[in-house]
Amino acid sequence: MNLIEQIDDILPQTQCRQCGYDGCIAYACAIAMDGAPINRCAPGGQKGIDELARLLDRETCALDPEYGQEMPLEVAHINAEHCIGCRKCVVVCPTNAIVGAPKRLHGILTDWCTGCALCVTPCPVDCIEMVPAPFEWTRERAHAARQHYREKLQREEKREQERLKKLESDSDSARAKKRALIASILDQVNLKI
Repeated sequence: MNLIEQIDDILPQTQCRQCGYDGCIAYACAIAMDGAPINRCAPGGQKGIDELARLLDRETCALDPEYGQEMPLEVAHINAEHCIGCRKCVVVCPTNAIVGAPKRLHGILTDWCTGCALCVTPCPVDCIEMVPAPFEWTRERAHAARQHYREKLQREEKREQERLKKLESDSDSARAKKRALIASILDQVNLKI
């Protein structure tokens, strides 16, 4: 493993963005390449800071309170009575832990939830709350969460490539139709002359 991968492996893989970076791998890159402080990961807590300090041969330090505080793990819970199925929570969930059809009740795959709480803010009816997790966050869970996150990113990238390809194809088709229409108009004009 290279240094970025080693740092990423220590981080909890919640993808919560509390550290100010766009996910754990982005924070790992910033630590390895830019010398970013190692005390910005609230979910990783003091244990994570100490591991990072050992790996990087840096002084250990306390969690920077600007980036949160160490708390027991919580997971998202959707109040079924209030969910309107808007899917705003689905879009922001980094691990696809939220499932549900448009305009239908959504649910949380608790085992997939990282406790990032990114789903709470966009909910227009405040039906999502964070509740104590029924499990401990382990390295195995972190690895599974990272895999779910990577798979979601891959699906999103594939969808974006397909969308761009379709736009390009539609654009080519529209240009061809436009050329044919102009040619037809010119033919009609030439016939009248």
